[in-house]
This record gives sequence, C-alpha cells and structure tokens, in this order.
Amino acid sequence: MVSAPSSSSAAPSASGPYGSSGLHLPDSARELVKIVVAGPFGVGKTTLIDSVSEIRPLHTEEQLTEASVSVDDLAGVRDKTTTTVAIDFGRISLDGGIVLYLFGTPGQERFRALWSDIAYGALGALVLVDTRRIDDSFEVLGLVEESGLPYAVALNTFPDSRQYTVEQLRTSLDLEPNTPMVACDARDRNASIDALLALVQHLISRDVPSPEPS
Repeated sequence: MVSAPSSSSAAPSASGPYGSSGLHLPDSARELVKIVVAGPFGVGKTTLIDSVSEIRPLHTEEQLTEASVSVDDLAGVRDKTTTTVAIDFGRISLDGGIVLYLFGTPGQERFRALWSDIAYGALGALVLVDTRRIDDSFEVLGLVEESGLPYAVALNTFPDSRQYTVEQLRTSLDLEPNTPMVACDARDRNASIDALLALVQHLISRDVPSPEPS
C-alpha cells in the first residue's frame, strides 16, 4: 500500500453530494481496500459512512418497533428510530490511488452471525466508541480482535459526551499501545476521513518491514 495522505487531500475531487463520477471507480484507483466500520448499536456507523461516501450509500435499515424493546438497549440513544439489519456500504477514494470500500456492521448481538461474512476479506476495522456507553464497546472489540483484524478506535463525540483522559480511555478499552485512538464527529466529513486515515496509516505501518539488525 502507498503512504496515506492528509484529510485535506483525501477527499474525492468530483463535485456533487456523491461525486460526479457516479458508481464508476476513478481512473487513478490502484489499491482497493475493504474496511469494516464496527461499533455498538447507535454509535454512528451509518452516519460516518454517509458523511464520507462519494457514491450514494447503501443502507439496510428498518424501523425500531415495540418488538425490539426487550433486545435493543436504547439507553443514551433514545432518539434513534431505525437500525441497520444487514450492512451499510459506501466508498471513498483517497489521494495516492487508495479506494476504501466501507462495510458498516449491525451492532446488536442477534446479528453476530453476519460478522464473519462481512469481515471476510477486510484489511482492517474502524471501531466507533461512544464514551457515554464504553461498556457497550467491549463485545464488538472482542469480535474484531478474535477475527485478527488490525483496527483503529474512533471516539464519536456527542454533546453530552463525558470527558476522560487519553490514558483513562485506553485503559478502559484495554487497547494495545500501537492501536490508534482518535476523536471523531461522525457527522463531519473531514473528521471522519481523519479517523479512516488513522486506520490506513496503521495498516501501512504494519506492512513496512522492520529494519535488519546491524
């Protein structure tokens, strides 16, 4: 993989809400990379993919109903009215010919069986975390780690997000020292791109061979 650009040069150059090129890949595409966007229910995965995709995103969302009250914990997300039941899908072209295919995963336990299919062939995962509900992230982080996917953590900010130090958050999430962790507003295109770039740079650094001992 080539080196990652900054967010200012990463955005697609095409005009319009989803780019003027429509569904077609840009001629500069050299590296096609599948990325999983993971996280618990209501953390902002759909919003992030919407904010960055250069094509019209694909969503498989359904309305939340009374039947889901006993299985979907709405604590902290009382305004949420829909939920992803299969995948969200979007695409973004980065500078240097890197094209990211983004696959958003459902966040509830009952969709766990979909995980292996969605994660198959992915090079890495961006895990969104809501600091108001840190405990909800543990199961998703466990799935990502069990799959062996390298990942970065994006702390999606909300108006009433609690303030923690970096050390407190890394300890609470039990992150390895080299696992990237960045703040992100999933509604903001540049902030979301920066989170994806943190993951891409992490993947690149893992591909760089260690220098031979002298």
